[in-house]
Amino acid sequence: MKPGHTGWRHLIHSTRYSLKGLKAAWRHESAFRQELALCVLLLPLAWWIGEGPVEWILLVGSCLLMLIVELVNSAIESVVDRIGPEHHELSGRAKDLGSAAVMASLFLVALTWLLLAGQKLLA
Repeated sequence: MKPGHTGWRHLIHSTRYSLKGLKAAWRHESAFRQELALCVLLLPLAWWIGEGPVEWILLVGSCLLMLIVELVNSAIESVVDRIGPEHHELSGRAKDLGSAAVMASLFLVALTWLLLAGQKLLA
């Protein structure tokens, strides 16, 4: 932490860096844009599908978790690409593991939404 960046000043700087990261993800990561579009489509449905706060947070939380995992995966890819363009087994593994994490988060979204929407439609 930089000297003098504590308390509110730290919060302001951290918020600025986070918004800068979201802007970079929007600008450079098509997968993030696609997943955000999916969330924008799904989230209004959460009010209709979710019966109570627990179901609502499962629906919304699965979408937010998917975006978080995509952001972390993008960060990993950026760092690996910064190191160098040559192929390295560990670089490939890091990218593959990040991709697998994104896939798992997408499965979580699908499972959560299909089960809760199915329950709502069959009721």
